[in-house]
Parts: sequence; C-alpha cells; structure tokens
Amino acid sequence: MNKTADRIAAVAFLALGALFMVESLRISKSAYGSAVGPNVFPFLLGLVLVFLSIKLLLETRRYSEATSEKQARQYKKFLVIFIAAIFYAGLLEMVGYVITTFLFLVIGFQTMEKGALWKSIALAASFSLGVYGLYVKLLQGTLPSWPIWFQ
Repeated sequence: MNKTADRIAAVAFLALGALFMVESLRISKSAYGSAVGPNVFPFLLGLVLVFLSIKLLLETRRYSEATSEKQARQYKKFLVIFIAAIFYAGLLEMVGYVITTFLFLVIGFQTMEKGALWKSIALAASFSLGVYGLYVKLLQGTLPSWPIWFQ
C-alpha cells in the first residue's frame, strides 16, 4: 500500500465523483415512459464514488510507515478485466443488460480470485437479475432488455 498514491487517487476520485453529481443535475429530471429520470444513476454513482473516496482518505491515515514491501503489479488481471469491460460495453445493447452483466461479473470475479465458480455464478446472477428487477420492474426505468431471440 502506497500512502501517497492512495491519497492522490482518493482526491482524484473524490473530484470525479463530485463532478458526476454536479453534471447529473444538468440532465433532465424525467424521461418519457419512466418514473426514474436519466439523472438518477449518474448522481448515485457520483455519490458512491465520493463516499468511497472519503473512506480511502480516512484509511490512509492509518497506514503504518513501516510497511514498505512492494506488491507485484497485476497487469494480466487488469488486461483481462479491461478487455471484458470493452466487450461488455460493445455487447450491452445487442445481448441485453442481464446476460452481459452476468458474464462480465463472472469473468471479473474469476479473474480476481480463481476458484469458487459456483459462488461467482450465484453472485453474478443475483446481482444482474436483482438490479434489473429493481430498476426496470419496481422503479419502471429502462435498461437494454433481453436479446431478441429470448422475447
């Protein structure tokens, strides 16, 4: 853990989160056919980013100066998740939210920690179906639906 790098990252993400929140207020408050406007998710994501940045800033105060061992960079894991994110963005509209989110999360979970495949599948399925159900069914928002061959 690098205290200086973590502090710089926390301040940068804090500013980015605040920017998300401010700019989301410029988006229209409502959308046709949806009870939830397009400004809700960017604002909430900015809020989460601000809270996590503050948490990281507070945690860096507890870093001990004695821990100076360097951790190996994990370029392979980064590259796998980066490529998966590109495919996720590219396939989201065509394949649908639930399937692409499920696949992205399973790949991400397995990349970060191999093993426990069934646990990764269960978490990814519950998250993607839960968010879809909460946002689309309960809040009547819109997300890319199921692929054409499922409808």
